[in-house]
Amino acid sequence: MVGPDAAPELAWLDTALQGSTRAVLWQAPHGLVAPLSYRRHARLDAVCTAFAARGWPVRLRRSGGGVVPQGPGILNLSLTWPVAGLPASQADRVYVQLCGVLARALAALHIDAQPRAVAGSFCDGRFNLAVGSRKIAGAAQYWRCAGKRYAVLAHALLLVDADTTALTALANDFEVALQSDRRYDANVVTTVAREWRGAPPPDLMARVQRQIAAILAD
Repeated sequence: MVGPDAAPELAWLDTALQGSTRAVLWQAPHGLVAPLSYRRHARLDAVCTAFAARGWPVRLRRSGGGVVPQGPGILNLSLTWPVAGLPASQADRVYVQLCGVLARALAALHIDAQPRAVAGSFCDGRFNLAVGSRKIAGAAQYWRCAGKRYAVLAHALLLVDADTTALTALANDFEVALQSDRRYDANVVTTVAREWRGAPPPDLMARVQRQIAAILAD
């Protein structure tokens, strides 16, 4: 059986419970990430084996949502910090804070992105970031508690210069193999490169990273 996500950002939650905060920008190799709820699919193990053989290993995460791709052209932002208050009363505030970081960074690059759901996008949710009607980033969160202490991992995935047509097709292949009824539409996602004014620069990923880092340091 495919095991749950053992990504290092989960260990950061333990230090957040002790009062520390962390912000990390990172990229991952080719892969698919699905929520633990996908264990409900009887074919999951066989499908994961088949996708790993294609060079697309699958890991399961503890946060909700749907399947998301990882790989070149995708930038991840993980934030962990201690939170006072119960998750139910803080979840929207966490998303607003996370989306605000990316929205401010994108605005500095002359891209107007706003939180909204985008039907037909992979891992759709109320707190996607969208440029017009097209998703450019997704968000998720996971909480951990120890007694009366709480910490949150807030994670965003930003499509910088990824091949969204190929990634959407891959996500659809995964759902078809699971015999799921979920399907995704490549026309409702976009990238920083696509929204750039003029030809995107060759160092686009580095520019985006620097801008997000500047917002975090502000």
